[in-house]
Amino acid sequence: MPPPADIVKVAIEWPGANAQLIEMDQKRALSSIIREVCDGWSLSGSEQFALRYADGPQLYITEQTRGEIKNGTILRLAISPGRAARQLLERIQSHGIDARLEALKELAKLSADPTFAAEFINMEGIGTLARLVESGTHFGEMLAFTLTAFLELMDHGIVSWDLISLSFIKQIAGYVNQPMVDVSILQRSLAILESMVLNSHSLYHRVAQEITVGQLIGHLQVSNQEIQTYAIALINALFLKAPEDRRQEMASTLAQKHLRSIILNHVIRGNRPIKAEMAHQLYVLQVLTFNLLEERMMTKMDPNDQTQRDIIFELRRIAFDGENDPTGTEKRKAMYSKDYKMLGFTNHVNPALDFTQTPPGMLALDNMLYLAKVHQDTYIRIVLENSSREDKHECPFGRCAIELTRMLCEILQVGELPNEGCNDYHPMFFTHDRAWEEFFCVCIQLLNKTWKEMRATAEDFNKVMQVVREQITRALAMKPSSLDQLKNKLRGLNYSEILRLRQSERMSQDDFQSPPIIELRERIQPEILELIKQQRLNRLCEGSCFRKLGNRRRQEKFWFCRLSLNHKMLHYGDLDESPQGEVPFELLSDKIPVSDIKSVVTGKDCPHMKEKSALKQNKEVLELAFSVLYDPDETLNFVAPNKYEYCIWTDGLCALLGREMGSDLTRSDLDTLISMEMKLRLLDLENITIPEAPPPVPKEPSSYNFNYNYS
Repeated sequence: MPPPADIVKVAIEWPGANAQLIEMDQKRALSSIIREVCDGWSLSGSEQFALRYADGPQLYITEQTRGEIKNGTILRLAISPGRAARQLLERIQSHGIDARLEALKELAKLSADPTFAAEFINMEGIGTLARLVESGTHFGEMLAFTLTAFLELMDHGIVSWDLISLSFIKQIAGYVNQPMVDVSILQRSLAILESMVLNSHSLYHRVAQEITVGQLIGHLQVSNQEIQTYAIALINALFLKAPEDRRQEMASTLAQKHLRSIILNHVIRGNRPIKAEMAHQLYVLQVLTFNLLEERMMTKMDPNDQTQRDIIFELRRIAFDGENDPTGTEKRKAMYSKDYKMLGFTNHVNPALDFTQTPPGMLALDNMLYLAKVHQDTYIRIVLENSSREDKHECPFGRCAIELTRMLCEILQVGELPNEGCNDYHPMFFTHDRAWEEFFCVCIQLLNKTWKEMRATAEDFNKVMQVVREQITRALAMKPSSLDQLKNKLRGLNYSEILRLRQSERMSQDDFQSPPIIELRERIQPEILELIKQQRLNRLCEGSCFRKLGNRRRQEKFWFCRLSLNHKMLHYGDLDESPQGEVPFELLSDKIPVSDIKSVVTGKDCPHMKEKSALKQNKEVLELAFSVLYDPDETLNFVAPNKYEYCIWTDGLCALLGREMGSDLTRSDLDTLISMEMKLRLLDLENITIPEAPPPVPKEPSSYNFNYNYS
């Protein structure tokens, strides 16, 4: 008979004594259980003790967290968090250097525990650490442990960052600005400054006064990718929190300091692979840089503004008058309307009206002017080439440029905040100081080429734009490393290739529609579903690594989860670093019986997506989140590293619970595998050699047909 649900069997250790094996009643007060354990070892003052996990982060167990204890867990009797905080605070303020160093080392480890952190903070512990830093008398390991403990304690959100003093900020900034400083001290200093900027509006201004972009750029030229990551993260934080009027100024400073080329040469093209957190920070920088375009994207053109109208005049002049024709403007004033029509504007009389819709607003006009001035030959060729075509086949340059700008803004999500957890940066955007404009110039040439390949007319405008969007998104998905490589990718994605790809993809979905084939498909489907189910369960048995998302992502805390080979237990546990390959079950300290799992929820229904977090919850994180709900009212929360792992795990868990697998991946796999199997079976039928029919077997004459013909 299984033990009651409220009873868990655990082992409790104490240094120098044999472990106690007890059955812990979860309905009984924790203080009563601790008193009984202390009595077993003849320890007095049970109120001075507490229970902690023996493995992993070794967190303290409280009445609120005791429900996480599982059968077979090893616990450790330890001094209570309040007593530990008091002792460490006394040792930190002692005169002995060795004793102080050991105390700070232990504090750095314990500060990650929320129970201990609350006790230490209540004793004004953060103020003590801040004074140690401000004194400027700590160096090396002692300072590194002090900063680590400070950062861990502040990350719990118990104390407001606004309480930090200016002298503390100056001291931390000083470590960042020093030419030679210990790596661990520099890492923690950069992380502290980033947290200040992200969590306090007032501290942003103070940090911005103490730290210059030039000093941070210097840290990108080192060989340590962790330092590079922290430096870019701080640049991103300053960029993100800067007032609107300061962002353009900051962008100009970054351009003058050659930030782009330094990142390209020392990070992207360095000799080390880009880690996930660095990829995320590069993505954030890419998004923030493109977001500088938002103001122009959302600015309507004023048809009465002569300065803005002069830009349109300049487009017309470059296309039709030429540089060496000073009398051209006078000669052609009466023909402006015709010229604007040839330029492809919708409003021939007043083309300024074409730029009154936002997005893309004035950004489209900026792109057109850049093309006309920087790539003048290309611009003139596109305009004149289309003006000489038959009316029905001309590609309207103005209309196309405006719609293309809108499309590129959508594809690159201009104006949207960065997605937490997204690593989708494009190396090619770091290869040119005017990457956005150059990207537009490549794409407008693609659009003109595709228009010709499709032999399109004005009625086909939307169809052409759909094909061009597909060409661009497919090319971007290949992650070209330069604009030249992008051009090569786009050459391979001509209209004929897009049609072939569409046909190929469609074949896997609806190429067989006759009733016999539909019947065959229905007969095959259960076999294929079972095959997919087994594949999903096998992947769960192999397990996956998940990253713990907290207030400070660069700590790279990981945990691993895998299904037991008999499909009866879900094993999981914390890891110090991302594993290479499978993690043995012995290293995973926690487990959940599959029989206890009640359901699997996804997206905004997940408990950890409902909790308030310092990180912005966004669509991408929601799409990767899922939770396992199990008895008694417990949850195991996940954020998958990518969409593929999300589908594998949600499908696998549904299969484990005997429920329908409904992810996009399963539908895609099902269609693909069924189509493959059907093609193989039909191919076998086509290759069958039908033997000659054997001679007919004579039948016995029927009593009703005496003259039966045997031939």
